[in-house]
Amino acid sequence: MRKHLYLIIVLIFLFSSQSIFAQNTDTPIADSLAALPVEVEEPYPPMREFRGVWIASVNNIDFPSSANLSVKDQKEQWIELLDYFQEMGFNAIIAQIRPAADAFYPSKLAPWSKSLTGKQGRVPEKDYDPLDFMLKETHKRGMEFHAWLNPLRASLNMDINQLAKTHPIHTRPDWMIPYAGRYYFNPGLPEVRDYLTEVVGEILMSYDVDAIHFDDYFYPYKKDGLEFPDSVSFAKHGFGYFYVKDWRRSNVDKMIEQISGKIKALSPHVKFGISPFGVWRNSNMDPVNGSFTSAGQTSYDDLNADILKWLESEWIDYVAPQLYWNIGFQPADYQVLLDWWSSRTYGKHLYIGHAAYKVGKDKQPAWSERGEMGKQIQMNRDSQLVLGSIHFNAKAIRANPLGLADTLAAYYASPALIPPMAYLEMPVPLRPQLGKVKAKKGNVKLEWSIPDAGSRPAYTAIYRFNSYKPDNFDNGENLLAVVPWTGEDSQTFIDETAIAGQTYTYVIASSNRVHVESDLSNTRTIKKTTAKFRRVR
Repeated sequence: MRKHLYLIIVLIFLFSSQSIFAQNTDTPIADSLAALPVEVEEPYPPMREFRGVWIASVNNIDFPSSANLSVKDQKEQWIELLDYFQEMGFNAIIAQIRPAADAFYPSKLAPWSKSLTGKQGRVPEKDYDPLDFMLKETHKRGMEFHAWLNPLRASLNMDINQLAKTHPIHTRPDWMIPYAGRYYFNPGLPEVRDYLTEVVGEILMSYDVDAIHFDDYFYPYKKDGLEFPDSVSFAKHGFGYFYVKDWRRSNVDKMIEQISGKIKALSPHVKFGISPFGVWRNSNMDPVNGSFTSAGQTSYDDLNADILKWLESEWIDYVAPQLYWNIGFQPADYQVLLDWWSSRTYGKHLYIGHAAYKVGKDKQPAWSERGEMGKQIQMNRDSQLVLGSIHFNAKAIRANPLGLADTLAAYYASPALIPPMAYLEMPVPLRPQLGKVKAKKGNVKLEWSIPDAGSRPAYTAIYRFNSYKPDNFDNGENLLAVVPWTGEDSQTFIDETAIAGQTYTYVIASSNRVHVESDLSNTRTIKKTTAKFRRVR
């Protein structure tokens, strides 16, 4: 094993006092980053790895940074966010489009989000569809767009006068339960589950998202020892259940199963992912399946979310547990939980949720050490069953505490393809044909054709090897670029990084929406000179 020492200079845009990102931010974003050495100890970077970031809209945490931005500024900010994370090596965006029973898109089922305009229900500028814009800009960059919804949170406080007249709290108050200063949808009502399923269906019918994503909020976290006041619903709908928690879990089970069925019926290629609280059950509650943790609340016992059942039942396609604790934290050790989740994937994708927001801020000493996040990512890579990471959140990364952005840029220095999800069973594109390589202003121009027959690709991966033939397809350093399909029968790419005196072999492959590749194309090998090149074969 050799040790890579990356000297990463992460280029962050210089923000003036008028910068749209400087508005409504608690932590100043660095004007620029110095070159910081980050050691990445591994034989080579992975070719396939899910690299996601959560972009939160609730309370304008990440995007938009203020509810008072113009449409022009919103668009510029979104593009700036995408460019930043693309340059850092990320390949997936998890964007919150339904923070509290409101929407970032025109909907018949929910009012416009307050985060967009400052007032819930207020229509943005004419002909502006935020979700459509966000989605298309993300796909232009060859990145996945996961539509993040909070299904059961209906409000952020108890002031219903702030909520639009079309909000369900006004149209269907019988669906709501107040708890700990907020309103929640009551999942014990079949009509609520039907409504939430239709919310997902509405998105899928109008937008080409790559995934539907739920986080950890199902039944609310218990506060001050108060019980969730759903006894009336339990009396009416809880027949056959002796314990209210068993009934609650069955309600969430039914919701997840129903939504999963809707996704598969409308858009079989769209993934359904859940990012649960990182502890399913403590071992003192379940000596057989529980983790050796002592979390104050757990997903199964308190949030009534039986993630393992959803995985085993094939209702969800990936799980991204929020392991928001440091390595060695006794009540919930990162290493312990990583091993626990790795052994319970049921053949589905496992990504790990990381607490970027804790770096340099949390009281645990480990979060004041520069190497914590890098160690966690390395542990993920050392596991054969962890396929990537999602980081919360965009704002925390951009602030670069303790060189966090530098660390991520070092680990993500080489691009990566998203791991294939073959169990979704989509048609695989036919083998593309790589044409003759040409010179273009001292650079290398590649051109390839897409077969007319068969399934059309989502994108093409371009591999480049510093040798006379392809060798290691597991080494991410051999992935030159990911080029989204434009809808044309042929496409081109300019390689501006080829160095004079080097020999290169190019080969490409097309992939479908779930990242299953076609057969490899023919190869093209060249010897690069100063202004041109010599074709070898």
